[in-house]
Amino acid sequence: MAPSFDNETSLFNFVVRDGYGVKGIVDSGISKVPRAYIQPPAEQINKNNATKCEIPPIDLSKLDGPEHDQVVNQIVRAAETLGFFQVVNHGVPLELLESLKQTAHNFFSLPAERKAVYRKEVSPSPLVKYGTSFVPEKERALEWKDYISMAYTNDDEALQQWPVECRDDALQYLKTSHQMVTKLLEALLGNLGVELDDSNIDEFIGKKMVNMNFYPTCPNPELTIGVGRHSDMGTLTILLQDGIGGLYVKVPEEADMENKGEWVEIPPIPGALVINVGDMLQVWSNGRYKSAEHRVRTTSTKSRVSIPIFVSPQATQKIAPFPQVVEKDGVARYREFVFADYMNSFFGNAHDGKKSLEFAEANAA
Repeated sequence: MAPSFDNETSLFNFVVRDGYGVKGIVDSGISKVPRAYIQPPAEQINKNNATKCEIPPIDLSKLDGPEHDQVVNQIVRAAETLGFFQVVNHGVPLELLESLKQTAHNFFSLPAERKAVYRKEVSPSPLVKYGTSFVPEKERALEWKDYISMAYTNDDEALQQWPVECRDDALQYLKTSHQMVTKLLEALLGNLGVELDDSNIDEFIGKKMVNMNFYPTCPNPELTIGVGRHSDMGTLTILLQDGIGGLYVKVPEEADMENKGEWVEIPPIPGALVINVGDMLQVWSNGRYKSAEHRVRTTSTKSRVSIPIFVSPQATQKIAPFPQVVEKDGVARYREFVFADYMNSFFGNAHDGKKSLEFAEANAA
C-alpha cells in the first residue's frame, strides 16, 4: 500500500528508507508530481528554450593515424571550452552498449525488495549502493532519479559483490573503455606537459565506479529535474545515454563559442559515448580545462537510462595544479588538498552548480 505522497515524512520513508525509489511512486499510479519533487522555478527546465549542441563527435580511431595531432587538438579544445564532447570509434563494442541499456532497464524493473538490499545502510557490500536522488537528506526538492552504484576494486570482487543482474555488462563496459580513457588522458595531460605512464596512471584514475541511472516517466516533467546542476568531482566521466535525450550542459561565460551562459542539450548520437571533464582535471590544469556544469530533465513519454563510468584519483591522493602550468600562468588558482576531503565536501551537500570547486580554491585554505 503506497503512502499518501502529500505527507513528506511518509513519502521519504517509502522512497528512500524502504527502497521503492521514484519508480515506486510512478508504479503506484500517480497523476501528478508529489510536492517534494517540485523544483523552484529557477531550477525547472524548459526544453523548448534549449539549443541543441551541434558539435560533431570526435573520431578516436584517427588518433592512430596521420590525423593524430588534429584529433588531440579537438579533444583539448573541447576540454578548454565546454568541458563536454562526444566520441565515436571508441573501442567499446556497440552491441555491449545496447546490452547495457537493456540491463539497466531490467535491473530497475526488479521488485523493490530485490533492489533495496543494496541501500547504503544495509548493503552486503561496501562496493554497491542503491539509492534515489543525490543527497535526499540535504535537498530542498528531490531529484527524479534512482540509481545503482558499483565501485571497482578488482575483477574478482566485482563478480562476487556487484548485483548479479548487471555485473557482467558493467564490468565489460569498464574494461573495454579503459584504453579509450587512457588515450583521452594522454592527450589532455600531454597538452599540459605531463606524461602519462604505468607508474602514474593511478594518480589520475585509480578509483573507478560504474553507475546505472534510471529516470522514470514523470507526469509533470516541467516541474521536476532528473539531476540538478552540478559538475562531476573526478577526473573524467564516460557516459552512455539512451536515445531519449535530456542531458544539458551550461556553456561557460568565458568560453570562446556561441551561447555563452546558456544551457545546451547534448543530443544522443547512436553508438557515441559522452565524455565530460571532472573537477580534478580543472584543478590540475589550473583552470584551463573546464569541468562541465550539467543537469538532466525528465520526460513524460518514456523512462530513460544512462550509464556513467566515473574515473577519479584514489582517496589518499594529494591534488594540486601541476607546477609547470602554475609557472606558465604565474598564479595557482587552487590549493593542495587530499581527494578524500574533496569527496566528503562534495557528497555532504546538495547539487548546486559548480559550488563544489570552492573547496579547492586557493583562498579557501
